[in-house]
Amino acid sequence: MQETTIPSSTHSQEWQERALKVVPGGVTHDNRYFGAAEPVYIDRAQGSRKWDVDGREYVDYWMGHGALLLGHNPPAVVEAVQRQVERGTHYGGSNPLEVEWGELIQRLVPSAERVQFTNSGTEAVMLAVRLARAFTGRPKFLKFQGHFHGWYDAMTAGFHAPFDVPASVGVLDEVLEQVLVSPADLAEVDRQFDMHGKDIACVILEPTGASYGTIPLPPGFLEGVRDMAQAHGALLIFDEIVTGFRYAPGGVQEQVGITPDMTTLAKILAGGLPGGAVVGRADVLEALEFRPHDPQWNRYQRVHHPGTFNANPLSAAAGIAMLSEAATGEPQEHAARMGRALTIELNRTIHDLGIEGSCVYGDGPIWHVLLGRGARANADGTLDLSSADTLTLREANKPAVKAALRGGLMRRGVDLMSGHAGIMSSAHTQADLDQTIEAFRETLREMRDGGMLG
Repeated sequence: MQETTIPSSTHSQEWQERALKVVPGGVTHDNRYFGAAEPVYIDRAQGSRKWDVDGREYVDYWMGHGALLLGHNPPAVVEAVQRQVERGTHYGGSNPLEVEWGELIQRLVPSAERVQFTNSGTEAVMLAVRLARAFTGRPKFLKFQGHFHGWYDAMTAGFHAPFDVPASVGVLDEVLEQVLVSPADLAEVDRQFDMHGKDIACVILEPTGASYGTIPLPPGFLEGVRDMAQAHGALLIFDEIVTGFRYAPGGVQEQVGITPDMTTLAKILAGGLPGGAVVGRADVLEALEFRPHDPQWNRYQRVHHPGTFNANPLSAAAGIAMLSEAATGEPQEHAARMGRALTIELNRTIHDLGIEGSCVYGDGPIWHVLLGRGARANADGTLDLSSADTLTLREANKPAVKAALRGGLMRRGVDLMSGHAGIMSSAHTQADLDQTIEAFRETLREMRDGGMLG
């Protein structure tokens, strides 16, 4: 394979030098920080590809941090946004698009008896937990090791290994005391309910496993958690911010046939623009209602919910266009098919190169690379759960291995999500897969011959 020529001085480096004088650390999202690796600034994107400011082309497996089911700039979404931007970007009032958008979500997502919009996924989680506390009158919630639910204070608990240290400083101990963190083990969940059941307002989880499936859930886990939550009067929240509309038109809950009490949504929801939502049971979300004609109603007892850009008309227009395409199920089927095929071929490459203790695993739409950690994949590309523990999976690749993998693939025109994972879209083609397989083979051979992989 012909490697991309990297100039000794690049426009990306120039932009990084400027960024360091403006943005702390030079990056606007933690996942875009790659230490001493060469910076990459993207200039444009189309379909499954993107180009940096130096003109280098990449097969893109970030897909907007998972926000792009149809690839970059799908015509229907572009046209919808172009039409809307001429009509106004912010009305400061209700508009028909927000109703259309909400109705479409209701038709697609099994748990969506009611819909309330937010500005982001983090805000959706904040609102969902607040609603659960208001509905149950309980203070605590249960989450799981490694599961990501945004960056607000309470959700810094249990995200990074070793799981007993919050992911950020600046968080009060009093906040963390209201968060229970458990491994994805039903016996431990049962123990938490036995100890704290009367105080647990809700259980929240990513339904494909921690950090967009980096740590897959064991079989039967979703059913078990649902049953325990119901038995103890706690609400079940699926965080489908990544998985919503990606695994099926109605998300993972449609795919597995388990309907949570509430679901948090973002990313694909808004067609690649900012936007989020909480959807769920009507009796839970009614705490958001205004009922001035009800003599029993007290406005100080309702859940307060402002938000300048809630259901912004541009996001609504993009979301309607995106979800109308997603409703057919065809984009999801294509992405999953391509992801499964790629996972199998990448594992074959690992085997052919004789690299031990390494695998690529996933469930079709999303896949992960784990090198030199002892993990194994099953024949269908899913992870052999007995081959790696939670800490190993959460840590993923060692820093030097991750840097070498990312650097080698980038030189060969492939960019992985966070340097170790791939998110598929309906825009990915067989040509993209062929380039990725060859780039992966050459990069791993280079790493093996350099003594980095056994």
